[in-house]
Amino acid sequence: MKFISWNVNGLRAGIKKGFVDKLYSLNPDVIGLQEIKLSEGQLELELEGYTTYYNYAERKGYSGTAIFTKVQPLAVTYGIGIPEHDNEGRVITMEFDDYYFITCYTPNSKRGLERLDYRMVWEDAFRAYVNALDAKKPVILCGDLNVAHNDIDLANPDANHKSAGFSDEERAKFTELLASGYTDTFRHLYPDTVNVYSWWSNFAKARERNVGWRIDYFVVSNRLIDAVEDSKIHMDVLGSDHCPVELLLK
Repeated sequence: MKFISWNVNGLRAGIKKGFVDKLYSLNPDVIGLQEIKLSEGQLELELEGYTTYYNYAERKGYSGTAIFTKVQPLAVTYGIGIPEHDNEGRVITMEFDDYYFITCYTPNSKRGLERLDYRMVWEDAFRAYVNALDAKKPVILCGDLNVAHNDIDLANPDANHKSAGFSDEERAKFTELLASGYTDTFRHLYPDTVNVYSWWSNFAKARERNVGWRIDYFVVSNRLIDAVEDSKIHMDVLGSDHCPVELLLK
């Protein structure tokens, strides 16, 4: 099984930049998208071979997630079941025979960490949600989790310890998630690989200079780790300020 995760930074914009061709080139069995920036009825997209599912934010042009799948799920749920966290379209969960698949767009703490307090509440609620699923069957979690976990995961760690996505608080919450029984698949397979990122600022030619952050993940329940064949980051695929990340499962 091939899974892809991609923050498309606006699906309609992504389609104009060749999203559909890139989807078929990557050829995932399941793809989770984040930041689709859609409201219901704004896009009619038929993809041969895929069934499409969307979770829209209440606010127009903001957030939102989607999953396109070749494999029919047993069930699909939207959000995490807590109204205060479910109005931004940030989570879709699919149940398959042997695991749950979750796509997630974690809230950004914003400039000056103005939304950090909410982010901390979200983290605890989301971790509890994932753990409740994991108690039933293993979990595959993908998405823009809006955190670079360690110094190796961004180009300029020393300058960003108080920046959104690399604050001590956000990193500690990701550590707490992993400690609950999960593995960051890319870093598990490539513990010392440097200069591999999934997001670049649009300023100062950051992508051309590869001044980036690794904030897009495939995280799996520990008991799935032996089934992980590879975890890839497609830095060469353009069309968003993020690039796609991939999980190959035996």
